[in-house]
Amino acid sequence: MKIALFTNLDAIENNDNIFSIIKSLKENDIKFEIDINSQISKSALKNINIDDGNIKYFTELNDSYDFAISVGGDGTILKSVEKIGRLSIPIIGLNTGRLGFLANSTIQIIDTVLEKLKNNDFNISERSIIKAEFEGYEKYALNEITLSRKNTTSLITIETKLNNQYLNTYWADGLIISTPTGSTGYSLSCGGPIIMPDAKNLVVTPISPHNLNARPLVISDDKKIEISVNGRESEYFISFDSKIYSVSINSIVKIEKASYCLKMVEFEDDSYLNTLREKLMWGKDKRTEQ
Repeated sequence: MKIALFTNLDAIENNDNIFSIIKSLKENDIKFEIDINSQISKSALKNINIDDGNIKYFTELNDSYDFAISVGGDGTILKSVEKIGRLSIPIIGLNTGRLGFLANSTIQIIDTVLEKLKNNDFNISERSIIKAEFEGYEKYALNEITLSRKNTTSLITIETKLNNQYLNTYWADGLIISTPTGSTGYSLSCGGPIIMPDAKNLVVTPISPHNLNARPLVISDDKKIEISVNGRESEYFISFDSKIYSVSINSIVKIEKASYCLKMVEFEDDSYLNTLREKLMWGKDKRTEQ
């Protein structure tokens, strides 16, 4: 077994976490390599008494890896989506952040996680990825693509088409195109629905629309979305999960489902329904607690 290790953790500030992960990988005789862009430098490893002589780093992923482990929060997974998704490498998220809908396992159970990987005691959850083409660029997102106003408090108008058929012109602060995975994120805070990860849908969610009857719309994920934005400023923002770009007004943005997906490793105790209940605190009512 060979694992690619991603993390945004600083090895000095998080030495206990880093030490326990690398120690467990070595004790289980699992080959691993660390992302060269991570903050786990060789000097930092020496500071936590780890011999860096046998530690290998990678600059580019390839199909020689059986799994990828992301250590941090959901943001760490989101940054590696395009690299991992294209190669169909299953990814496990070890959460050191706060919410963790994607990174829902904890470092404290790393030995259990590795044992289940060796025994094939897990399921694969395939998560849809969406892409956008605009101004000669092609960008991808796991959670959502968001178009929003820039340098103004004025609303923007967002003309939206589905498969070349006119849908609506939203007069709003922006518009979110969300995947099922992203339905528990920004879209949810704007009144969008929660969608199960295996549903073949996308959600079109307006951000603070001027017309209150402009509601979130669930569409099938085979629809091709075409968007044109107009407003008082010469540019607006378009974001892909945590990455943001400026786009010229009236530029056409074309959005559709990507040709590949992200494979998330899911354990029975960390299933999506369990995560949903825990993170959203469903059923947490003092009246029913013993």
